[in-house]
Amino acid sequence: QVQLVESGGGLVQPGGSLRLSCEASGSIKSITAMGWYRQAPGKQRELVATYTTAGSNTNYQDSVKGRFTISRDVAKNTVYLQMNTLKPEDTAVYYCNADIQDIRTSAWSNYWGQGTQVTVSS
Repeated sequence: QVQLVESGGGLVQPGGSLRLSCEASGSIKSITAMGWYRQAPGKQRELVATYTTAGSNTNYQDSVKGRFTISRDVAKNTVYLQMNTLKPEDTAVYYCNADIQDIRTSAWSNYWGQGTQVTVSS
């Protein structure tokens, strides 16, 4: 069984910073991509940033480019999202997502974390 556990959310003032972490654990053989999505109240879930193992490629939503940085610790099966210059419109539940190969079955599946709340408000 595979789990994704996020941490690092909270309340921050506009212009502030937060760092989210997501650790994958369980029967993991390989991970090709890890990323962050967010969902604000009344809105659809949207991609924030992704990190692919092959070539260490990153991809960002336009609204967070230059402010957010995604990184990954391969040895720890962990992905991070450093969020700087936060804005009220960044308020949302942030979800970790990963494509993981199960070591028991060699099957690939897509997994979601439980989400962590980020609130940007004065």
